[in-house]
Amino acid sequence: MILGIGTDLANIDRIAGTLERFGDRFRNRVFTDLEQAKAERRRDVAGTYAKRWAAKEACSKALGTGLAMGIAWKDMSVKNLSTGQPVMDVTGWARERLDEMTPAGHQAIIHVTLTDDHPWAQAFVVIEARPIVQPKS
Repeated sequence: MILGIGTDLANIDRIAGTLERFGDRFRNRVFTDLEQAKAERRRDVAGTYAKRWAAKEACSKALGTGLAMGIAWKDMSVKNLSTGQPVMDVTGWARERLDEMTPAGHQAIIHVTLTDDHPWAQAFVVIEARPIVQPKS
């Protein structure tokens, strides 16, 4: 069952300007060390940050809270599987909110997809509740 859906569109040039103006202060407030390392290794640094910014916004919407209700930016982070597929990781208040909205006997799965076409970066997040299957004895 679908628990939440969120999407966000970020302007890459706006993120580039914010990076230029605020540098590490912005990076450290919004992005985890892992997200920063990934972005700084990429050719399109601002585009990588913009996609992750959009993912955090989309995730907060899917959680039904937005960023105004106590979820910190770093409570949501984008990681990548070895295949390159992005996955959303939540901690802190975002994890508490996810656990609260997940029905008993289910596990929450957060699906995320990212795309960009300069000057836009977009993220789409779907939170699914999947029944926990007990092994047969």
